[in-house]
Amino acid sequence: MPGHDALARLQGAAVFWSIGSGSAAQVIEAACDCLTAGMDSPTLRILAGISPVKGNESDELRRWLDVALAEHSLTYHQEGSHEGAEEALRIMARRLLAETIAPRDLTSWAYSFITYEGTPRAAELIALDNAYEYVDAVHDGNLYTASVDIDADVIAEARRLVGDTTGENS
Repeated sequence: MPGHDALARLQGAAVFWSIGSGSAAQVIEAACDCLTAGMDSPTLRILAGISPVKGNESDELRRWLDVALAEHSLTYHQEGSHEGAEEALRIMARRLLAETIAPRDLTSWAYSFITYEGTPRAAELIALDNAYEYVDAVHDGNLYTASVDIDADVIAEARRLVGDTTGENS
């Protein structure tokens, strides 16, 4: 379903923008994709028409994003909110489980963009990122069994974050 996929991309872009992991230009591009997929609304058109030139695009985005998302029954997360951080964690965890990112990518992303202050739910991933750093330092960047064990722990944490109790990668 192209419209549904486009709306999911818009929701994700908005979430990542709200925590500083994505750009206003990505949200604007996702809004354009929604229009192309036939998901039309007055505020979505305004959102898609915001100039992605660096500067005041975030101000314009702040003005229209919550209304545009609401028009399509999507959730708006205030910038820097715990809810936004938790949703971003779930999106990234689903990407890991879908094998579109590597375990190390998830932990370094959580360390960089969520931090301990963002939400306590990121604490285990941040600790696992520290474990990767330790293994790299001790083994001078060479792949060892410890990294494979850490990968398994990251996958288990991703499953917990998305509520997957089956233990399967689907």
